[in-house]
Amino acid sequence: MASFTHCSLLFFSSLLLCFANTFPILGSRSNFALFPVAKDAATLQYVATISHGTPLRPADLVVDLGGSFLWMDCDSGHVSSSSRLIPSCSVNCSRAKFHDSGSKSCLFKTNCFVFPNNGVTGLASVGELLEDTVAVDSVDRLKVGEITTVDHFLFSCAPAFLLQGLASGAKGMMGLGKASISLPSQLSSSINHPQKFSLCLSSSTGAVLTGNGDAIFGTELTRSLVYTPLVIKQNDYFINVQSIKINGRRLSFHGKGKLEAKLSTVVPYTKMESSIYAIFSEAYVKAAAGMNMTRVAGVAPFELCFGWKGVGNWMPEIDLVLQSEMVKWRIQGRNSMVKVSRETICVGVLEGGSEESSPIVIGGLQMEENLLEFDIGSSMLGFSSSLLLKGTTCSSFLQDSKLQQFI
Repeated sequence: MASFTHCSLLFFSSLLLCFANTFPILGSRSNFALFPVAKDAATLQYVATISHGTPLRPADLVVDLGGSFLWMDCDSGHVSSSSRLIPSCSVNCSRAKFHDSGSKSCLFKTNCFVFPNNGVTGLASVGELLEDTVAVDSVDRLKVGEITTVDHFLFSCAPAFLLQGLASGAKGMMGLGKASISLPSQLSSSINHPQKFSLCLSSSTGAVLTGNGDAIFGTELTRSLVYTPLVIKQNDYFINVQSIKINGRRLSFHGKGKLEAKLSTVVPYTKMESSIYAIFSEAYVKAAAGMNMTRVAGVAPFELCFGWKGVGNWMPEIDLVLQSEMVKWRIQGRNSMVKVSRETICVGVLEGGSEESSPIVIGGLQMEENLLEFDIGSSMLGFSSSLLLKGTTCSSFLQDSKLQQFI
């Protein structure tokens, strides 16, 4: 993780720890809850910071858009006086297991067990379900900073081996899926937030925000979002792609019809199933040749690479056409290309293989500097396309808000 960004998050957490006891519990008066997010340079994962327990202690968690709940390694020696194990035969245990494919039976006088999953490696284990206090920042443009503490927040402990593959220093994962005990679901019910959350990822400082995003991002931007139906399968979020265009030219996928695209924060680059990637790759190379781009040897993990000289920011535009020709997610510039050396840039789209679970997986790079609003209540996804084209970034909204005193 970049040292400046990591220090910013540590500073934010330190302030939150120092002053949490002096701020009131806001409850329903809070407009939103915000978690700062930094990109880890080594793993390309997005790491959020949350403070939990009594006394409060910060924990770095890898953001998992399709995760069922928050889980962490509890064997760090930190003892929280507000932590409590959840009994097996309880309402909270039933809530936690509602979307669980494992056993939903309960045994009296035993603790509740769930199945934390590492969305990066696919590893899973058994973990005890607990409740504890978490603290979140709830600043808006009209008030000074205040800290909201949420009691009885549910999360799972997990064995240390489940941390394999996560960013250095990460203690677990922050699940943002639709499950009833995911972070957005719990905060929506605990502090009376709308049933939606926003994601603004960045190569520097971004954010996960639950509730109303107007206070941070402003109504001018939030009201300009374009919406497309959000398909939710278990805990994963999908959108339907009717077609793909490169520089305005529509690709033919031989009668495949609409393509489901899963959104993922644990996949750094967009992946396409092999047959789709082959068509995409051929069309992209033709479009690049038409723009006098010189193809060079691929650099792992990328196959489509080009000479950087003379290219600048002019690269083929990729459009994901959604429910109509008027609704499209445009991917261009920094969202489509990765500079791997002083002489070479590569397309940040990879072949996912023939066994890819979804025809398209939209990865983190393609979601960066793009405000995404997941409206769970109405099953709609709002998106801004690149904020860079609007002359701004995700981090600039945080700097312009009252949050600048924390980050």
